Amino acid sequence: MITTPKHRYFIVNKPDGMLSQFKSERSGIDLLGQIKFNFPEGTHAIGRLDRQSEGLLIVTTNKKVTQLLFQGNILHKRTYLVKVKNTLSEDKLQQLRNGISIRVEGGGYYTTETCEAEIVDEPGILFQQSNSFPEYPPYTWIKMSLTEGKFRQIRKMTGALHHRCQRLIRIAIEDLELGGLMPGSVKEIPENDFFHLLKIDNWK
Repeated sequence: MITTPKHRYFIVNKPDGMLSQFKSERSGIDLLGQIKFNFPEGTHAIGRLDRQSEGLLIVTTNKKVTQLLFQGNILHKRTYLVKVKNTLSEDKLQQLRNGISIRVEGGGYYTTETCEAEIVDEPGILFQQSNSFPEYPPYTWIKMSLTEGKFRQIRKMTGALHHRCQRLIRIAIEDLELGGLMPGSVKEIPENDFFHLLKIDNWK
């Protein structure tokens, strides 16, 4: 007998300018509900991206995913493509890897954990379609992977090095990847695959 999973799991390629939520008291704001997809009742976003950020967004009916993915003892890696203003030197790239002092909520400072960072070539056409971000060289594309997520952390890290973040695109959470999913598109992930790719074993 085939049983229907209790919950459903999706990834969305969130476009820039869209809030990571289905409802808002603010008018004139792009929301997830405007995506042309029939999401089931009770669907909500996990690990939200801010309005200016793009890329992989998890959307599910399972409210436990937030706790399993972001609030447990096991840290889960998130990977981003980051476009920064001007040419980033190898020295500053190493500073990103080693940890940067950033200002946090309440007015204090926090030194970020070590992370993976490398300069990459211009990304493919999937990541070049953004009307809000005209091309003003020079700039540098960086691939960054980290396991923590302070408020606007990557933007603050690159800003502290005087390289303003021009675009921020999440491309993976652990092995759950954005792949070739176009902006504004949705892909449903089978439950077992979803947790396997996120490296979560204790979900049942």
